[in-house]
Amino acid sequence: MKKILLTVVLGVAIAAVARSAAPPAQQQPAQPPQGQAAPGQPAAPAAQAPVIKDPAEYNAYVGAVQQTDPNAKISGLEAFITQYPNSVMKNQALEILMGTYQQANNIQKALDTAAKLVAADPCNVRAMALLAYFDRLKAQGGDPNAKQLLADAKKYAQQGSDCLPKFNKPEGMSDADFQKLKDQMTSIFDAAIGVAALTDAASASSPDDKQKAYATAIQDLKVPADANPTDFSVVYPLALAYLTPPDPKTPLTPEIAVNGIWYAARASAIAPPQAQAQIEKYARSQYVKYHGGDDGWSAVLAQAKSSPTQPPGFTIKPAPTPAEQCHNMVSTKKPEEMNFAEWQFAFTNCSKEDQDVIWNAIKSKAVQMNGTVISTTPTEFLIAGSSDDIDAKKADITLRFEDKVPPRLIPKDGASLDFQGEPASYTPTPFMMVMEKGQLLKAKTTPPAKKAPVHHKPAAQ
Repeated sequence: MKKILLTVVLGVAIAAVARSAAPPAQQQPAQPPQGQAAPGQPAAPAAQAPVIKDPAEYNAYVGAVQQTDPNAKISGLEAFITQYPNSVMKNQALEILMGTYQQANNIQKALDTAAKLVAADPCNVRAMALLAYFDRLKAQGGDPNAKQLLADAKKYAQQGSDCLPKFNKPEGMSDADFQKLKDQMTSIFDAAIGVAALTDAASASSPDDKQKAYATAIQDLKVPADANPTDFSVVYPLALAYLTPPDPKTPLTPEIAVNGIWYAARASAIAPPQAQAQIEKYARSQYVKYHGGDDGWSAVLAQAKSSPTQPPGFTIKPAPTPAEQCHNMVSTKKPEEMNFAEWQFAFTNCSKEDQDVIWNAIKSKAVQMNGTVISTTPTEFLIAGSSDDIDAKKADITLRFEDKVPPRLIPKDGASLDFQGEPASYTPTPFMMVMEKGQLLKAKTTPPAKKAPVHHKPAAQ
């Protein structure tokens, strides 16, 4: 997968940064009689906040969190954490600091603070969501340390997913907003795990391991891709997870191929401008590979641009099977007019009935053609006749001669050869056609081009 720099804005309030934290309680110098409030103080609440015993510590904390200017709040919180590293309010101070750095658009400082927060509070899902999200994006964006970043993103995502059921609703947050926040964090964790699985699939050594990794990638990327249909950083990896075959010898199932083509088309519609043409070319090639042509592609692309999610019942007609293509060829073209590659395709893929139609028309009929010599004996040449086998230096014709070929006429291996023979038999797998009564033909020569007459200028008088 080409590394494409992504400029994606985090659209979820991971840390709920604007929320003000309730100040801690401050220990009083004396306790009133049971059931009575201290002079000038309200009665203690049923559930008490953490208690700060040191008045200076209390004032430092409250003074920091009540700052309205983000820079002043950052300075105050950093100073508080440095001065009181063992404070009962350390975790809350780190969480507010992380959110304030986000407000100030200082992402790196927010990430540094999130790492400190996870070290102090291993189940802080907000910090882990922030780390999983940005570590994944940096890895996808081509960071030199991408491998480690993606491993870290996966680690934070798995840890966050395990902790999310224990996440308590913040005070003052509605049930609907709390559910939305959890759904957003779930999407972030799934995306990190899915992209990591896609990378694992590419490096897996066995088809079974690749299959498992691609299945994981599809499972974990589909929910965030559907929830965030304009997020190229998850939609495009999902398309790749669908469309990259674990085993090149095994074609994709229709369901996998159709889903992959949809997400590839959707990815091309939302790709960054500098990558749009490239992604659309890839999506179109996958469509043509499955459908057999580009007819209908423009409609699929238009649908992907207008519909954020895959429409119910979306489908693409698959290309004809090799046997269907073969039958169509036999029905529309005379065997004598087919080239050797078409014969090879037919005798490898056609039904027995269609093969017989072609074979009965060409058997024992003199055929003149050109091929590449693979090896020779005085009475038999092995020749590559189709372009694919010529490229692979693989023989697909055995040309037999009734008499020995004179040594001076025997071509070298790899030479181009014009010859004639009569098809006598064939083997479909691996394909080999035997031609008898072989003859060597003189290669057609192109007459040399006439030289233009040379006009000499008259000598100066």
